[in-house]
Amino acid sequence: MQILEVKGVNKSFGGLKALNEVNLSVEQGDVHAIIGPNGAGKSTLLNCFVGRLTPDTGSVSFMGKNLIGIKPHEINQAGVSRVFQTPEIFGDLSILDNVIIPALATQDGSFRFNAWSGVLRRTEVQDKAESILEDLGLADKRHTIASSLSRGDKRRLELAMCLVQDPKLVLLDEPTAGMSRADTNNTIDLLKSIGERGITKIVIEHDMHVVFSLAHKVSVLAQGTVIVEGKPEDIKGDPRVQEAYLGGVHI
Repeated sequence: MQILEVKGVNKSFGGLKALNEVNLSVEQGDVHAIIGPNGAGKSTLLNCFVGRLTPDTGSVSFMGKNLIGIKPHEINQAGVSRVFQTPEIFGDLSILDNVIIPALATQDGSFRFNAWSGVLRRTEVQDKAESILEDLGLADKRHTIASSLSRGDKRRLELAMCLVQDPKLVLLDEPTAGMSRADTNNTIDLLKSIGERGITKIVIEHDMHVVFSLAHKVSVLAQGTVIVEGKPEDIKGDPRVQEAYLGGVHI
């Protein structure tokens, strides 16, 4: 079953055509990797999925519903969560508070800081947040201020902030960027464990070790166009992929 379907998406910025007739489909429960050299249009495509950008033409359907023109927070509440390349967290708040906030946003449709005094009384929300932190190995740090975390733990925290919203689809923009190999491998294991929840994932990644460790299907984007799509083992040796990466990442 297709959870996300993209048809004929085009996006230009002035005279620059960032996306050119992009078509792809993502199967429910899969890890679908989108790879390509810098400037290929990967992040632009992701922004079209979450409502941060509106395609000039084309459609983006999530579970049969066209997302074009839908506000980002409404797309999020429909079941689409995003993990950014640089972790977006509330640095001055504790880890636990960071996870409570998106949980409340999902529950209430919005979150207002003048309601903060009532947050900790919502035992159901707090219990859910603590359970997610336990699953992601952050429970013992739940009262730690988020800005003091390592990059790997900040990534874990952002994933916890996603998972507490019970998403159906998670978009990850270079989730291992800037990590050591040890942190990268830990993140791979973490994303595999998330897969056990049945959550579909779209991953933009330059590290081919991550792609080939996780992906069920790979779409290769070059100059705003999907040039090849298939299983990781088929993509790896495709001469079109090697050409697209010439002077960039060696696969």
